[in-house]
Amino acid sequence: MRIRINLLPHREARRERQKKTFYALTLVSFVAGIALVGLVWSVLQGYISGQLERNQYIENENRKLDVQIKEIATLRQEIEALRARQRAVEDLQADRNQPVYLMDELTKQTPEGIYLRAIKQEDRKVNVTGWAASNERVSEFLRNLQNNSRYLERPELVEIKIAGQTPQNVQRRLFEFSLNFFLRPTPERAQLQQAARGAPAQRPGQPAPGAAPKKQ
Repeated sequence: MRIRINLLPHREARRERQKKTFYALTLVSFVAGIALVGLVWSVLQGYISGQLERNQYIENENRKLDVQIKEIATLRQEIEALRARQRAVEDLQADRNQPVYLMDELTKQTPEGIYLRAIKQEDRKVNVTGWAASNERVSEFLRNLQNNSRYLERPELVEIKIAGQTPQNVQRRLFEFSLNFFLRPTPERAQLQQAARGAPAQRPGQPAPGAAPKKQ
């Protein structure tokens, strides 16, 4: 029977192997930690890059929307300007015959003994000054404007007094008067208002709105 005796330093060799294993494991852990950190960093950078791209896209779209909003505001201003011009043209078109109606009505409703000196119009308000043979003539003039006129309404007497200056060809005493009244909408303007409200247009032969019915 043989007995073998190991005279080599086996404890030192085992310690050396344990050290090498420890160093190897430490190195592997370090490399794995660095790889994990790099992976996490890469993922986070991807998220950040994606969010920055989305933010940039939103900013670009906002700039486009700002430009479009400015264009829309400009278009609205142009549309409002065009509408204002259209309304101005329509007003001129509708009121082009207003002086004709005014003079025709004054001719019809002015009684004898009334002499008109001046007619002043401001929008739809008209001021008339003149001479009258008597107070009754002025009253008759007011009644005619109130009851018989198709295009004149709401007459009111401003003042009446004995005239200090009269026409040279008149030798009798006269009264100087001033009165106001208002113009009703002309048939053209009434049709324009009806069209704006969506009402049916006036048929030929129908009386104008606000006009007195014709006597048979």
